[in-house]
Amino acid sequence: MTDSSNMSKLLEITYQIEDIDAVAQQILEHVSSKTLLFYGDMGVGKTTLIKAIVKALGSNDEVSSPTFSIVNEYVTKDNAIYHFDLYRINDEEDALNFGFEDYLYTSNWVLIEWPENAKNLLPEDVNCIEIYHKNETSRSLKLSQNTTLTQKNAMEQYKI
Repeated sequence: MTDSSNMSKLLEITYQIEDIDAVAQQILEHVSSKTLLFYGDMGVGKTTLIKAIVKALGSNDEVSSPTFSIVNEYVTKDNAIYHFDLYRINDEEDALNFGFEDYLYTSNWVLIEWPENAKNLLPEDVNCIEIYHKNETSRSLKLSQNTTLTQKNAMEQYKI
């Protein structure tokens, strides 16, 4: 997780899997960055939530976990969406070797699972999404942002 002393909570909810599309929409209404970091245990639903977010952003592409490819690209009418799964990288040098930083500093959406594996390479302008198992059928989610950055909604910033 990023330094929590600089993070402010934007949204905190508990949801059922059948509500995932509405949750994705709520997240997009509250984010202040197009770089979203997803934290949570294996199997908590990070990829499932990312699928719903990609759909809410207007992509019709088939979303799958990029566990082996490390990055998948999805397209919308106006943007690309880069979906990273950094679970399998050994260190930040691995991330640099496949050009991770080149993806971060674009105007496209960047969705990163297991960002803690490249924490020193991440920009400051990010939103963090932490997902926890509440029970078998529900999850708790906390969306936060770096308080040293603008509070302006990303949907407004990027005229989405």
